[in-house]
Amino acid sequence: MFYYLIKVLISAVLIVAIAETAKRSSVFGALVASLPLVSILAMFWLYHDTQDVQKISELSYQIIWLVIPSFIFFIALPVLLKNGLHFYLSALISMLMTAGGYFLMLIALKAFGIKV
Repeated sequence: MFYYLIKVLISAVLIVAIAETAKRSSVFGALVASLPLVSILAMFWLYHDTQDVQKISELSYQIIWLVIPSFIFFIALPVLLKNGLHFYLSALISMLMTAGGYFLMLIALKAFGIKV
């Protein structure tokens, strides 16, 4: 249980640090936020738990394919905000569009015989 608490605390500290950095400098905040911290943390935790580099390799390969539809969120959100939609509504619509993008990506990958 203590191990899970440490994992949660480290992850939470990184999220808060990114948010606080973005308050002071949006460019630097964006730079730090664009780092694949969640993926990196997941790989570190997975390696620590399993010592299985094959699992890390597979996770990395799958992440590559699934990063592509995540761009939908970062394209849709500023467009919706610039068109006057409330932040939470814009974020919700962007997340739903991204979820649709993930769904379509998985269908496309399966159609082309790419296993994720």
